[in-house]
Amino acid sequence: MDTAGVNGISHITFIVSDLDRTSHMIEHIFDAQEVYSSGDDTYSYSKEKYFTINGIWIAIMQGEPLPVKTYNHVAFKISEEYYDDYLERVNALGLEIKTGRDRISGEGRSIYFYDYDNHLFELHTGSLEDRLREYDDKGGDK
Repeated sequence: MDTAGVNGISHITFIVSDLDRTSHMIEHIFDAQEVYSSGDDTYSYSKEKYFTINGIWIAIMQGEPLPVKTYNHVAFKISEEYYDDYLERVNALGLEIKTGRDRISGEGRSIYFYDYDNHLFELHTGSLEDRLREYDDKGGDK
């Protein structure tokens, strides 16, 4: 299949039980800007809000939370110099931090945390290039 027409990710949507609580989390941790709120209108499946995080469109919609926590996640790139600041932001909201996996030195650091509806987020300081270089240096598969 030709993927030349795919330009990137359009948006990411999360179904959340409390729009206001999740709005606060997104704004506090990610410095997100709210750009739309449906209020009582439901043009889609339910009430919703849109945010931008450094140009990334994030949507949240009112609904039932995920029934279980999994390792499925969305990872946002952060600079190493802001790692401790982001860790403080997550801790300030009392969110559950998940212990990260063992890492090879040089592939970056991560903060994994669950939101109020069992979505897992990652704040990661590395890049794909960093990871592949480290795996290659260790003799791993590409």
